[in-house]
Formats: sequence, C-alpha cells, structure tokens
Amino acid sequence: MMRSVFTVLTAIAATIAASPISHSNTTSGSLISITDSIMFNIPLPEFTIRRDNELPNKVDWTSDGCTSSPNNPFNFPFLPACHRHDFGYANFRLQTRFTRTNKLKIDMQFRTDLYYQCEDSAAQGVCRALANVYYAAVRVFGGHDQTPGKRMNNGLLWEYHALVDIYEEEVRKAQAAGDLPLLQ
Repeated sequence: MMRSVFTVLTAIAATIAASPISHSNTTSGSLISITDSIMFNIPLPEFTIRRDNELPNKVDWTSDGCTSSPNNPFNFPFLPACHRHDFGYANFRLQTRFTRTNKLKIDMQFRTDLYYQCEDSAAQGVCRALANVYYAAVRVFGGHDQTPGKRMNNGLLWEYHALVDIYEEEVRKAQAAGDLPLLQ
C-alpha cells in the first residue's frame, strides 16, 4: 500500500516538474491562468506538492494554516485545504481580482477540499459537519476586503450558528456510538 502511494506521489511530482506551469517565465496574463489552475483545477494532493516545492515561484505560497478557524478537537486533516484557501485569497488580492464573485469561488473550493479531506475519516459525518462550519466561517468572517465591499450578512451569520449546532449534535451521536472519544 505505502509503495503504491509513494509511486503515485513520485509520478505526480515528476509531472509537476515537467509541466509548463512550473516555469518561472510567466507574464501577468499567464500568471492569472496559472493561479486559477492551481486554485480550481488540480487535485488537493497535487496542490500540496506544488506548495511544498513552491512551483511556480512567482505566486504567493504563504499561509497561516487554519489559525483563525473554529476549534478542531478531533484533528481532522484540514490543513491542506486551509493552505489552498490562503493561496487563493493571497494571490487573488495580489492580482487585484479579489472580488465578491472570486471570494465565493475560492470559498466553495475550500469546502470541496475540506470534504475531500474527510473522505478517509472514520467519523465522516462529524468531519463533514465541521467542514461546513469552516466554510460558513470563511463566508461570514473572511475576506472583508473583497470588492465591492462586503456588508455583514445576517443570514450567513445565522447559518454559521445553525451549522455549529449541527456539528455539535453529530459529535454527540458519534461519541454515543463510540466512533469518537469523549473530550475532557
């Protein structure tokens, strides 16, 4: 099993190294298309390989991880999704195209990536419920510098709180079934 995972990752790394996106001779227009491709078109594991190798080096790979996110007491593996989300916000800002529409697209990709990270979880329902909370949090609290300016949306805030309640109920059910530990 580990050998096949290693083989797949090696093949992905070789493909990335050979791809035209990894070249540093990028113009503004191609940098935008490269950013869009990295943000929306490649699988999350390939994004992580690119990020780890900073390919291409003309984009902003910095990330604070999931530091402003809701609590994740069961350590669901959300960090790669947070990295891509930060990549989207940072590069769309640098390219002066961090609009309301693009923020929504980045946030929707974040939710897709979070769900992907939940696929191997033993407590998939809880993981996906927390993924929904993370998504709602970025919709409500993230990226207020988008253009045109964002007003606080009370409907989104209500949805965030409702999703927190759903997550907490999923945790209780999973703990009662013995699928998650009881936390102190």
